[in-house]
Amino acid sequence: MSIKAFTLVPAVEQELLMGDKERVSIECVECCGKNLYVGTSDGSIIHFLLEEQPLPAGTVTFSASRQLRRHLGSRKPVEELRAASALSRLLVLCDSCIRLLHMTSLEPVPSGARIKGAVAFSLNENPVSGDPFCVEVCIISAKRRTLQLFLVYEDRVQIVREVSTPEQPLAVALDGHFLCLALTTQYIILNYSTGTSQDLFPYCSEEKRPIVKRIGRQECLLAGPGGLGMFATVAGISQRAPVHWSESVIGAALCFPYVLALDDQFITVHSMLDQQQKQTLPFKEGHSLQDFEGRVIVATGKGVYILVPLPLEKQIQDLLANRRVEEALVLAKGARRNIPKEKFQVMYKRILQQAGFIQFAQLQFLEAKELFRSGQLDVRELISLYPFLLPTSSSFTRSHPPLHEYADLNQLTQGDQEKMAKCKRFLMSYLNEIRSTESSNGYKEDVDTALLKLYAEADHDSLLDLLVTENSCLLSDSAAWLEKHNKYFALGLLYHYNKQDSKAVQLWVNIVNGDVQDATRSDLYEYVIDFLTYTSDQELVWKYADWVLQKSQEVGVKVFTGRPLDEGQKNSFNPNDIITCLNKYPKALVKYLEHLVMDQRLQREEFHTRLALLYLDQVLQLRLPEGSPDGSPGAEVPEVQKKLRLLLQRSDLYRVHYLLDRVRGAGLPLERAILHGKLEEHDEALRILVLELQDFAAAEDYCMWRSEGRDPAYRRRLFHSLLSLYLSSELPVAATDLLNRHAAEFDAAQLLPLLPGAWSVQLLCPFLTGAVRDSVHGGRSAQVAVGLARSENRLYKYEKMKLKGSSVWLSDKKLCQLCQNPFCEPVFVRYPNGGLVHMHCAASRHRSPSPPTPGPRT
Repeated sequence: MSIKAFTLVPAVEQELLMGDKERVSIECVECCGKNLYVGTSDGSIIHFLLEEQPLPAGTVTFSASRQLRRHLGSRKPVEELRAASALSRLLVLCDSCIRLLHMTSLEPVPSGARIKGAVAFSLNENPVSGDPFCVEVCIISAKRRTLQLFLVYEDRVQIVREVSTPEQPLAVALDGHFLCLALTTQYIILNYSTGTSQDLFPYCSEEKRPIVKRIGRQECLLAGPGGLGMFATVAGISQRAPVHWSESVIGAALCFPYVLALDDQFITVHSMLDQQQKQTLPFKEGHSLQDFEGRVIVATGKGVYILVPLPLEKQIQDLLANRRVEEALVLAKGARRNIPKEKFQVMYKRILQQAGFIQFAQLQFLEAKELFRSGQLDVRELISLYPFLLPTSSSFTRSHPPLHEYADLNQLTQGDQEKMAKCKRFLMSYLNEIRSTESSNGYKEDVDTALLKLYAEADHDSLLDLLVTENSCLLSDSAAWLEKHNKYFALGLLYHYNKQDSKAVQLWVNIVNGDVQDATRSDLYEYVIDFLTYTSDQELVWKYADWVLQKSQEVGVKVFTGRPLDEGQKNSFNPNDIITCLNKYPKALVKYLEHLVMDQRLQREEFHTRLALLYLDQVLQLRLPEGSPDGSPGAEVPEVQKKLRLLLQRSDLYRVHYLLDRVRGAGLPLERAILHGKLEEHDEALRILVLELQDFAAAEDYCMWRSEGRDPAYRRRLFHSLLSLYLSSELPVAATDLLNRHAAEFDAAQLLPLLPGAWSVQLLCPFLTGAVRDSVHGGRSAQVAVGLARSENRLYKYEKMKLKGSSVWLSDKKLCQLCQNPFCEPVFVRYPNGGLVHMHCAASRHRSPSPPTPGPRT
């Protein structure tokens, strides 16, 4: 598919050119600014002024006014024309001679300077002479295999160099010191300064006309074999891919980013950016195609025409209109060099955005995403395609002129639900990616609100993630949309994010109660509990406390027991208020008191007593039928009774007498024993354990428990009391077991006279063995201690004797270790560590590190 890159516009009418001379034809043309020069077959030069007139459609037309016609005095045709505007000279090749004419009057220079013996010539557009008042010219000399270099001034010419070539040159282009030559069989690059040459590629001059066209600094376009337009640099390499044109091409021109080629039937336009043929213009009998300062002129024997390029912006828009995205982007990038930077950036962004919408409409989402990002698309342009996604607060209006031709997604997808679903999934992905980037700055409310609506409609898991993180969803729009799609749990999260916790909790309560249907969370009741637990709004907690407790006392009480321990004093709950509320819920009350007593360790008598009473009530309700062995050693103890016993043992804050009155006669002997123990009534406690319960292990545990943290004498008294009870109750087995297991807790010397004489030594063997070991261990430990003391005393005496045997030197520089004054008094004291002090200092010191040793008088 082609595009319209150029329009062929007549420049000079045939009548204006030739008049009634039908046999005269155009041989060559030259254009410099508004000046158009035409060389004819009868040796004449005609000068025209071209006026460019723009048309409303964006194209232009030309009007030519004939200025002058000059005959050169030769019947030979004019072969080439070149304008040297810096010198106001026109170089004319006719009859193997290059003449210098004035550009305006077409008069020869007065000096008559000319270059003879020229077959063809080329101007150096990258001169090396550095003289602004001359031009460099290279001619193909009439001599075989010879090139000549000239400097051409206003009224004279000067030959500079003559260069030999390996074959006869047929065409030449000059660039600095480099000559690009078409020889008889090949193209070469020749450096006339160094004499080095570089072969390019072969061709046959007998089959086709050579083309050597300089297209830029140190780069040329050549007519290569196989109908290829080859690009070559002076280094002998090609930096661009070739273009494919006709085998019979006779002329080429450059109008960036296009290369134009002329053959006997057509003018073809090829892109230098992607090497594709873009346009074909029918054109017969053309014989020359040249570009002059960006203007492309083509001539036949009877007329001159100008190829007017359409503005690149229009060409790009035409490509986009034909869905040729890649070509449009390539052309847009190539247009960078022809458009001012600021204007190009604005234009290129818009092109990227348009291309993105084209790819989007074709469901090429990955490509569309990259184009939207590169083009910095206002994301609202994309959101606006989706009906009802933009929030009502948005003031967005679409770009003008529009970036696309679609009214909305329904028109784009033609009602295809599958395509519509794909488009929505793409928008979800795209919005999620850009919502935290600069692309959404200023539009966060639009982006997040649209994203919420898409998630809700698609029942997407990310809806909840959006609502529990920082977002800018518009509350009014989002709430209505969530309610429409029955997303009541998500609506509660939205209310919570907007600091409307009361609405949020009420909505969740309605879901749990079944007033509204939403299966988002099956554990919503537990979620409400957690929410109320961590909220700082006490009024909200009190409002729903009864509801959560009525659902489940054990779970509902977590709104009070699960609160953070570091909760500020200002927001903390009063335990008395909570207990008052929980009086209607006994199970919850027990849980809360356990929290106060066990977890928070509050040292308040009423809480400990209340908890113990609640435990006791539960135990009494669980009592076995009368006559059962309740409290017997082998009976299974309910969990609540274990808690009661543990509390009675560990706590010292409950009202012991009050509980003892409640326990007495209730058939709870172990609990009664614990309470007697709290009152230091050990004999009664032990009597209950031994005589009523006959639980000897419990009696021993009682002694261990009550003596925990006490001195050894207290512990020994308890065990002696237990042993006395065993002996008085005639329980020899229990007594001997106690002695043998806890031998260390008894004084054997005091105990042995009290034991019955009928007991054998073998019966008390473990006890006696332990007692003997303890006695031996004690004696040996005492011996070790005495030995260590003696050793320390001897070391001290040794140090003292060493000090007595050493002399003492006194001087003004020696200071007392205590008062830091020099020794001016005659008497001093020497310490065992060698230090010296005044006698009065030693006497006034209360605690000396070691006894002082009197020193000699001086």
